[in-house]
Amino acid sequence: TLLRALGFDDARIRRYYSFDVSPPTESRLETYVGHIVSDDIIVKKNDDPLVLAGQTLQEEHLPIIAKSKLKSIRLVNRFMQKALEDDQTVTQEEALRAVYRRLRPSDRSSPAQMGEYIENLYFHTTGYQLSEVGRFKVNRKLGMELKLSALYLADIVRTIRVLLEVPNNLALLDEKDHLANKRVRLPGELAENALRTGLVRMARIARDKLSKYALEEKDTIRRLISTRTVQGAINQLFYTGRFSQFLEQTNPLTELTHKRRLNALGGGLTKRRAKIEVRDVHSSHYARICPIETPEGQNIGLITSLACYASVNKFGFLVAPYRKVVKGKVTNKIDYLMADDEEHLMIAPATTPVDKAGRLLGERVEVRTGREEVILAPPEAVNYIGISPQALVGISSALIPFLEHDDSNRALMGANMQRQSVPLLRPEAPLVGTGLERQAAMDSGMLLVAEEDGTVAEVDAQQIVVKKGKNKRTYPLVNFERSNQDTILHQRPVVQEGDKVSVGDLLADGPSSESGELALGRNLLVAVMPFEGYNYEDAIVISDRLVRENLLDSIHIEEFEVKAEETKLGPEEITADIPNISKEDLKNLDEDGIVREGTVVRTGDILVGKITPRGESEPTPEEKIFRSIFGERARNVRNTSLRMRPVAGTAKVIKVKKFSRDQGDELDAGVNELVKVFVAQRKTISIGDKLAGRHGNKGVISTIRPMAEMPFLPDGTPVDVVLNPMGVPSRMNLGQIFEANLGWLAALRGVNVASPIFDGAQEEEILEALHDEREKAGLGEGDNYDGKVVLRDGRTGRPFARPITVGYMYILKLEHIADEKIHARSTGPYALITQQPLGGKAQFGGQRLGEMEVWALEAYGASALLQEMLTVKSDDTRGRIQLYKAILKGEEFPKPGLPESFKVLLRELRSLGLYPRVYDRSDHEVDIT
Repeated sequence: TLLRALGFDDARIRRYYSFDVSPPTESRLETYVGHIVSDDIIVKKNDDPLVLAGQTLQEEHLPIIAKSKLKSIRLVNRFMQKALEDDQTVTQEEALRAVYRRLRPSDRSSPAQMGEYIENLYFHTTGYQLSEVGRFKVNRKLGMELKLSALYLADIVRTIRVLLEVPNNLALLDEKDHLANKRVRLPGELAENALRTGLVRMARIARDKLSKYALEEKDTIRRLISTRTVQGAINQLFYTGRFSQFLEQTNPLTELTHKRRLNALGGGLTKRRAKIEVRDVHSSHYARICPIETPEGQNIGLITSLACYASVNKFGFLVAPYRKVVKGKVTNKIDYLMADDEEHLMIAPATTPVDKAGRLLGERVEVRTGREEVILAPPEAVNYIGISPQALVGISSALIPFLEHDDSNRALMGANMQRQSVPLLRPEAPLVGTGLERQAAMDSGMLLVAEEDGTVAEVDAQQIVVKKGKNKRTYPLVNFERSNQDTILHQRPVVQEGDKVSVGDLLADGPSSESGELALGRNLLVAVMPFEGYNYEDAIVISDRLVRENLLDSIHIEEFEVKAEETKLGPEEITADIPNISKEDLKNLDEDGIVREGTVVRTGDILVGKITPRGESEPTPEEKIFRSIFGERARNVRNTSLRMRPVAGTAKVIKVKKFSRDQGDELDAGVNELVKVFVAQRKTISIGDKLAGRHGNKGVISTIRPMAEMPFLPDGTPVDVVLNPMGVPSRMNLGQIFEANLGWLAALRGVNVASPIFDGAQEEEILEALHDEREKAGLGEGDNYDGKVVLRDGRTGRPFARPITVGYMYILKLEHIADEKIHARSTGPYALITQQPLGGKAQFGGQRLGEMEVWALEAYGASALLQEMLTVKSDDTRGRIQLYKAILKGEEFPKPGLPESFKVLLRELRSLGLYPRVYDRSDHEVDIT
């Protein structure tokens, strides 16, 4: 009907939607009996047609056609044939009316108006626009080369043709999770959409106001057009939008991966509604989206990372680079392919053997072709080859050596935990890397590199000056700045005066980098063995050498902010003149009441003195005496000073920033002064801190043993870390054992090793080389090639019963630090409605006794304990005060009263129109107010 409404007659429709049967043998034609013939079938020249166009093919026609010399006959598609039979319309006018009635059921218009309406609705850019991306996709799908973004009649005709072919060719069906059908909306496009929304809204408001104002008046334009709507739309995108996030700056890798993050949420998809198909790894993700790096929680598979070499083309589609192969020879031409391009090509993996001339070796080469199909093909049939084995994964995953030997779940944890590693005081590049460490550090933007050739003229902690002829270029260094995650941003010069530098040369290392290489942790000597139960359930035993030599120390910088605001009772004041505070507490403050830079502070120390006006109240007898003696009113203010939050040990004030409205600083409305205090704390490794390797092998420190008590090598070297061997087989992350072996080999040779993923060192060559190096170092075990060694107990000197796997492993200190999590409460704040203690360290809350904990106490019959937990230790407001007094006075404990939560329940029932009453054992009504 739609085609008829657009001007197609039956003959034209049959001609467009027909197919050839070639050759027209009797057996083939049997399946097409009853089909409408598209063109006249003429068996002999100058004879009348055997079957006219529009007639059906009958059985008696088959032998005649088969015996004829016809090469093919043309039949109408059976679905189009059925549509023509079912169509109730005959003329274009009837078809127009039928389509128009569907679109606007209540309207009655002339055929000309109906035609104009449909024309404007579909074929004009004002009503229907495919956009540049839409036209690109339609052209690819329908095999056309139209330029404009408007819809054409040819688009509809071709679309119907493709849909009619689908039952015979299921490959034409689109897969919604295929990357050919998914776009990346970059920040520029999101900003453009927000701006367009704001401008459309602004235009609509201006149009509504147009009738209220005369255009001749002076300020008409200003009154008509309000930029607030545009500003609001942009603010919503950048300030409150869910894609607007603080940059994660725990370490350089965190920053780099955050900038390369992809988010599948949006467009109506939420993490609750997202099914497994959306989250799952798809074959089209190869070399475009990392199949490993994704969060472990509700967002698994929805938030992903860009693969190492993937990029986004101008239409927003992810493309992957491949090297062109011509007649079995690999060329240097690199093409970026979209996901659906690969379905018609033969692509060999990057690890395919190639000779020096670039020719693919072997009679047959393993290639992938089509959707999820791997075959063996001759080298001449290969179209492309992968550029690198690392192209499969993202940056975090590509930094895990021997990734190919790790289970995917543990590799996911390893990739995610590298992003949680805190920058250490003395970073150390890994002995065993993958070769990507230097590029990752450079691309993170944390390093300082030379932008032009020259000679270093001056170096200090603040800046580096490079001289070229008479010109000087100054590079300022970042010094002890706070990151968004309270870790340190600090640059250390690596050049000296007189050094010659070229463009791109390293001038200064950043946090978590050493000599321009990413350095997230330390290389430590690890033994994989049980240790008296101290490494049970992934616990970790470490040597006190790590504490004494500050190998895993990190610096954390925290920002404290205090505002002096205007209140109803008067302005707040930042001052050192604080009532009822001893001189001892004020000794670290300057004359303005702000702590001095360089001061060492502890928990509860005053950082900024502040007083707030208090409302008038009846003076106490003491105040009356004070006033009568000294003849002045006591200052009616309360102390609202900023104090140091609870910290373990001490911290140092490294920077103070003051802002004041009087000095012309821009501050929020109602704020007169603003003071920011930056406090740095050096955190040494301690029991309870979380350590991890790069293979998802994480654990918590259970004990720190003296170096002398740790197991030691035959040459007397004590190990630094003891890991549990039970953490390897079930987790299937054998990469850590390979790393330990190769790490020991690298340490014995005094070199750093790069072992790229899927193309790295092999087990046999590692163990053979390690055996030879151990023999040279006097650590050999005869013909033992398994990388194990007999260790001795540091306490007794006796050898352990069996040889133990030992080696150098790269260990990271993660941001989950025990000192930050430890918390205790005696009394503190309570929730307003339930009167129960708040939860969490930030609120100085108590420990929650949940439903299951109550069940556990019930199971033991601990009735007295249960009664205390549910009353005086929680929300029995009177009972807890009376109990506190009884404890202080040494009196007998009072009986618990009614908990507040019970009273809340009764009040809620009353709000529903019920009136429950409570009676005691003597049938007396209990007052619950």
